[in-house]
Amino acid sequence: MDKIAFIINPISGTKEKFKIKQIIENELDTQKFEPIFCFTERCGHATELAKNFIENGIKFIVAVGGDGTINETAKALIHTESALGIVPVGSGNGFALHLKIPRNIKKAVQKLNNAQVISVDYGLKNGQPFFCTCGAGFDAHISMEFAKGKKRGFINYIKKIFSSYFSYKQENYTLKNNDINLNINAFLITFANASQWGNNAYIAPKASVTDGLLDITIISKLPIWAAPSFALQLFTKKLYKNLYINVLQASEITLFREKTGAFHFDGEPCQEGKEINIKIVEKGLKIMK
Repeated sequence: MDKIAFIINPISGTKEKFKIKQIIENELDTQKFEPIFCFTERCGHATELAKNFIENGIKFIVAVGGDGTINETAKALIHTESALGIVPVGSGNGFALHLKIPRNIKKAVQKLNNAQVISVDYGLKNGQPFFCTCGAGFDAHISMEFAKGKKRGFINYIKKIFSSYFSYKQENYTLKNNDINLNINAFLITFANASQWGNNAYIAPKASVTDGLLDITIISKLPIWAAPSFALQLFTKKLYKNLYINVLQASEITLFREKTGAFHFDGEPCQEGKEINIKIVEKGLKIMK
């Protein structure tokens, strides 16, 4: 029997968390796994907990939370023999949904019972790991504004978008590597390891976590009449057909911009400088899928 550690973020998303431990205990195959439970208490705590479990030889470590909790847990697991499991209970759950992990807690735990361990890529932005997406522009601005608010959930995220859309100004960016030298005025630029932001919004519908490439989606500001078709394409994996979208692929690229400001990675906002290097590290993370 293998030990399996569950790192639970008690404030992730909008769901009540007091029943999660009981659900996991009810659904986990205890002939295969002996569960260990712990709850995060502060930012960065999931990383500390995961490192401690690795040092104690635990091969299966499950992040119970959203993309931020997954990021904190997974970055401790890269290039180790321990595998990441996911029970998605966050607001967006982009990485989990890309991997086709159910949002239903019972079904997600049942999937762990029969999971295979595979290796996937992860990204680095200025040396800091991300696993789903990162980017600059309007979505980074919204992530920053959303983090300032007290209310969570998809509806409140949409409200932030509508309240900021018309006042937000596009910025000038340069993208450079050995093959690309592109100067562009963009509304947002997303660097995707996985295909979606979350909530089945496919910002990079053709992205793969096993191809060794970033899918780079560049969006110009849409006129209001184009918004309905954009939304439809975003949620039906057809965004690459939109006239306001450019898509590039690269294993590594550097973003240059005119000023420091908001950036996001795996749904978490941060401040970054004028030069940001983004690259893929192939097959650096083991996951339970």
